[in-house]
Amino acid sequence: MKNIIYLLFGILILTSCKSEFEDNSNKFKEGIFEIPAGDNFVKETIIRKDSIQISKYGDNIDTLSIKWKNNFFYTLKYINPKNSLQEDPMYIQINKINEDSYDFTVKIGFSKFTKKGTIYKVK
Repeated sequence: MKNIIYLLFGILILTSCKSEFEDNSNKFKEGIFEIPAGDNFVKETIIRKDSIQISKYGDNIDTLSIKWKNNFFYTLKYINPKNSLQEDPMYIQINKINEDSYDFTVKIGFSKFTKKGTIYKVK
């Protein structure tokens, strides 16, 4: 009889617990995003769909391929590079996720150049 009570009590505890964690791991893989101007960034609007990212900044529009290694790391590569700097891939590490934005660090190719910023999801 004690075992049945313990079993029922255990089942009650397990079924009454609700996880506060919501899995939003894919919410930054597609949509419309913005990097605001400031901290050595110009305002940039980004559209992501499947394996393509379109970046609009100033009068420039670039198309890049995007490849996700996992939910916190992806690689961007210009489809039609306009100079030698654009020939190197960009490695992006997501450092912190907020409700509608994430903080990132970008590294270009195998250089020591890194830059930090924040991307906001608009749609």
